[in-house]
Amino acid sequence: MTNPSGGDGQGALCSAAAAAVPYKGSHAPARLSPAVKDAKDVAQTGDNAVQRTDAIVLGAGMVGASAALHLAKRGLSVALIDRRPPGEETSYGNAGIIEGNTYFPYPFPLNPVTLLKVALKLAPEANYHLSHLPKLAPWLFSYMLHSRGPAMLDFAHKMRPLFANSLPEHEALMQEAGAAQYLRKTGWLKIYRSVGGFNGAQADLDVVAKAGISFERLDTNGALALEPDLGPVFERAVFWPSAASVSNPGAVTRAYAERLKKLGGVILEGDARSLHRAEGRWRVDTDAGAVDASEAVVALGPWSPDLLAPLGIKLPLQVKRGYHRHFKPSGNKGLSRPVLDAEVGYLVAPMDQGLRLTTGAEFADRDAPSTPVQFDRLMPKARELFPLGAPVEAEPWLGRRPCFPDSMPVVGRAPGQPGLWLDYGHAHWGFTLGPVTGRLLAEMMTGATPFTDPKPYAAERFTS
Repeated sequence: MTNPSGGDGQGALCSAAAAAVPYKGSHAPARLSPAVKDAKDVAQTGDNAVQRTDAIVLGAGMVGASAALHLAKRGLSVALIDRRPPGEETSYGNAGIIEGNTYFPYPFPLNPVTLLKVALKLAPEANYHLSHLPKLAPWLFSYMLHSRGPAMLDFAHKMRPLFANSLPEHEALMQEAGAAQYLRKTGWLKIYRSVGGFNGAQADLDVVAKAGISFERLDTNGALALEPDLGPVFERAVFWPSAASVSNPGAVTRAYAERLKKLGGVILEGDARSLHRAEGRWRVDTDAGAVDASEAVVALGPWSPDLLAPLGIKLPLQVKRGYHRHFKPSGNKGLSRPVLDAEVGYLVAPMDQGLRLTTGAEFADRDAPSTPVQFDRLMPKARELFPLGAPVEAEPWLGRRPCFPDSMPVVGRAPGQPGLWLDYGHAHWGFTLGPVTGRLLAEMMTGATPFTDPKPYAAERFTS
């Protein structure tokens, strides 16, 4: 296995020097030295000029910022383009866990009592908009099949190389980007309010143990020794010591984007939907003018279909919406790591902004109005577990997780579109997996030997 920080690719793209190249019409390009550093430099390349780079990355969340950074580390000139500054969408609002311990996908519930509570809109762990169900039903059925039985083991086998390398890749980028201060290597804790709920997880835990992933089964006292400020309202817990978390996911994403700029990359605001072919290359309109490249990466998460569908690429992506809200702790109480209340369906994580409560999934149209009703259902239970103070924000934050039915991302070439690459659909693990899929994609794009077989993540698994 190669160094987790990634090596220099020697493929076709690397033959283009890191300097960006402006050109007009069909005139021969003239090389700029040094490469553009910011949007102002791009704007000054001339009236009607088109700024040329080696690669365009669309989407400045954790996935896109990581992919752009890995490409720049391999000597490419890169333009990272989004409608908003880096780290302000889904990458801002997650639980901040780097889940290297993940082995199975999130299961579709089969317990009749749980399903009835969801159907009656009584469950904290899930909510839905009735009008969205007809569109969602085929995907949901496929998701159910992929999250049970042999398909779970198939997921575990195919995704283990990504999860196993997720923390080393983050650590390498954090060191380079000066973001190591956000990292906590304190694991995370999953509590069970009943012995029955804990016992129901044992079969999966036995499989995880055989795979060599470390965890500790704890009673109430064992968990309280780790987190003494929790209320003793639970019977059992599982501690995952090899996982890590961060205190500010948005800040980490921004740090990776700043590292990209130091390597010569440029960050621009623009509309990814303007991507089109021009003179045999990919071109995007930005606030600083047009930018084009021989290669373009779509890392737009839940917004990827808006760009890809007009290009004839229609993959079975759906969105799991989710909410978070920060709370002040009461008195001098605190947490050292994220805690998941497994049988209720929410997580509380210590963040720079306060204690972040994140909800389970909401199945609704991506752009439907916010309906954070899950907070009403979970808050009484959350206050039993931890002494929460006043909320920090006036309203909960809404995020959107891009999910394929097999819970695996698409990483690789876009079918039928030369020079277009895909890096999206990371489900619940965009923050965890962004750096490692960024490395894998950069290795593929530069002709280097990939650290793992990329075939399981190809878009063709849905089209062939």
